[in-house]
Amino acid sequence: MQRNVGGYDRIVRGVLGIWLVVMAAAAYQDDERERAAIAGIAGLGLLQNVWMGFCGGNYLLGVDTTGDSCSAE
Repeated sequence: MQRNVGGYDRIVRGVLGIWLVVMAAAAYQDDERERAAIAGIAGLGLLQNVWMGFCGGNYLLGVDTTGDSCSAE
């Protein structure tokens, strides 16, 4: 897999991923298990994109954001 997530895209995905995981924990404590599962899966998916530097959706659409000016590498 070739990296296709970088720069500002990677930062935004990381922030949203962490936020969704926190929201999932809060929803789970409020006994909203379905909402917690959806938010948790979405958040972990975004964090996996950040960690691996690869997004299947970007690949299918031909989008590559690794050339952004805020690259973490």
